[in-house]
Amino acid sequence: MSATMILLNGRIHTMNPQQLTATAVAVRNGHILAVGSDDEIRPLLAAGGEMVDLNGRCVTPGLVDAHVHFQHFALSLQRVDLRGTQSLDEALARVTAKLPDAVASGTETWLQGRGWRVNDWGQTNFPTAAHLDAISKDVAICLHDHSGHAAWVNSRAMRLAGIDGHRSNPPGGQIQRDVNGVPTGILFEDAIDLVARHIPKESNAQLVKAMHKAQAYCWEVGLTGLHDFDGRTCFVALQTLQQNGELGLRVVKNVPVYRLEYAIGVGLRSGFGDDWLRIGSVKIFADGALGPRTASMIAPYEGEPENYGIVVTDKEEMMNKASIASANGLSVTVHAIGDKANHDVLDVFEAVRKREVRAHASGAYPKAPQLRHRIEHVQLIHPEDQPRLAQLDVIASMQPIHATSDMETADRHWGSRTKDSYAWRTMLNSGATLVFGSDAPIEKIDPLPGIHATVTRRRADGSPGPDGWHPEQKLTMAETIHAFTTAAAITSGQEAQLGSITPGKLADFTIFGRDIFTIPGDELLDVSIDGTIVGGQFKHRTFS
Repeated sequence: MSATMILLNGRIHTMNPQQLTATAVAVRNGHILAVGSDDEIRPLLAAGGEMVDLNGRCVTPGLVDAHVHFQHFALSLQRVDLRGTQSLDEALARVTAKLPDAVASGTETWLQGRGWRVNDWGQTNFPTAAHLDAISKDVAICLHDHSGHAAWVNSRAMRLAGIDGHRSNPPGGQIQRDVNGVPTGILFEDAIDLVARHIPKESNAQLVKAMHKAQAYCWEVGLTGLHDFDGRTCFVALQTLQQNGELGLRVVKNVPVYRLEYAIGVGLRSGFGDDWLRIGSVKIFADGALGPRTASMIAPYEGEPENYGIVVTDKEEMMNKASIASANGLSVTVHAIGDKANHDVLDVFEAVRKREVRAHASGAYPKAPQLRHRIEHVQLIHPEDQPRLAQLDVIASMQPIHATSDMETADRHWGSRTKDSYAWRTMLNSGATLVFGSDAPIEKIDPLPGIHATVTRRRADGSPGPDGWHPEQKLTMAETIHAFTTAAAITSGQEAQLGSITPGKLADFTIFGRDIFTIPGDELLDVSIDGTIVGGQFKHRTFS
């Protein structure tokens, strides 16, 4: 059998333990035909096939982002980007610059954005509605913070949402108030929904258009797949792309827990779908986030003796939902940031695993594979809980860029507990499967900054120093790429089709301008993505 395309003269890191490196790979009908040396692969090229000279470039299996909010990422490319702002004034200037677009669309249009973080502004107090009112009292403004667990809104947004001094906090949320009980314009957790439900929703056509641009961006940064955590409208838009033959990323679609009843009602199970779009897990939120100090903690935040964070889903409800999902063939993934949240989630998974064992023993599901449950973030985990993910076969889904982005905030609010935070090495050494993502649009979707953070534990500017932040948690490049490739395939139950450059698997590759396995870690952020191949087709290419 001959190849329709061969890649030669490369530095190919296969992630296949039986053949770790090669210089060439042959592709046929979207699958890998053979892997080996140039001399072994060159004769396989069919007449009329394409020979690609890599000229020493580095190739890995296609990188997968295992935690992204794709709809929100796609829309974020159109909205106010407040990431990296160094002051409140700079943030307000960016909002002001975007205002004419909203005004041109009419006063009922909402101006949206995200990415602000008060710690980056050198302050601990939150901004207020008054700051945004000075920009516009006519256009409603809603700006999510860096974590997505707090929102900054103006007075018009609050009036539309009916938020005033008499409005009580919703379950799982908090309306920040001043000393007189007047809402300040900052909303935490589920209180954000009070405003969000009044924001006009984009049509499916608008989402599809936004996703076209977002997909192209993903290819340019080397991604061939992602695990999505947005809702129904995102799933519908992804299906539209697939039906139109325009979906060029392999997507695992997780299901929000509030859709659990509907998913069960139509008989969806984890793994249903095809190589392009398939069902993943049911997503539950256990707690909030570090930035707004809403992550659920065993001990209070530093300097805040009464603040233990916010429990978004209590343990009893989480147990109920996870048990129902598991019994119906749906794996569960839970957002857990604080050490109390992670402890409670592990207790839930321990009980669920016991029920699964009993169900299998009874013959209820004699042929069903073990469900691949996961915890999203695992940002702070108590030492006593650290071995439990491996013991329960629960996947640690983590985002390396969070460590370097959050390190100052973590030191400030968690103090000495940070030795157990963003603990990738601890997770890996415990035997847990470790999979990586970005949490875009909270962070940039680009994998290279995450790869750099994993092997250096430093920011782009070199801070906090040569050794990095808690350097004992660094990973090797091989371990890092495994978390972006093989582990992603294991997490989604696709290890037979994806995750390594192995004959018979799908031909998804990421091509780097330099060999990321040999260069100094400091130089990783300067590496170019020269090519992205999905299903044997170049989706991004910078060389001939």
